[in-house]
Amino acid sequence: MALATLVAACGNTRESGSATTADAAATPAGARTVDVAMQDIKFDQTTLTVTAGETIDFRFTNTGKIAHDAFIGDNDAQMEHETEMAQMGNMSHSADEAAITVQPGAAGELAYTFTEPGTYEVGCHQPGHYGAGMKIEVIVE
Repeated sequence: MALATLVAACGNTRESGSATTADAAATPAGARTVDVAMQDIKFDQTTLTVTAGETIDFRFTNTGKIAHDAFIGDNDAQMEHETEMAQMGNMSHSADEAAITVQPGAAGELAYTFTEPGTYEVGCHQPGHYGAGMKIEVIVE
């Protein structure tokens, strides 16, 4: 329920189809590109500030040895997603418009429009990663 509310408030703009490779989606017009390396249990960035209404085209590159994912949402949505991932194990994010899974050595894009001011996160919910701090704080002004 919280996730549905969050997605409606944030207005995701992910292209349809697979987003597990770098060329899977074109950058939306006017989007700011943010490159993020996914490393062993950490992202190479910890904070990002955006303006309400701004679209960010996250370009993830997995430089680690295991799969990573990126899920965008506020803290409540992150906790809900963490619980879902713990129950579903190796769930794929192909149908989730606010998330992407990137395999080792691969790249992927996720375009997202942050429509409401507030604090959000990009979190990896592979087992143990989010709890170990694999997240980016996104401050929407």
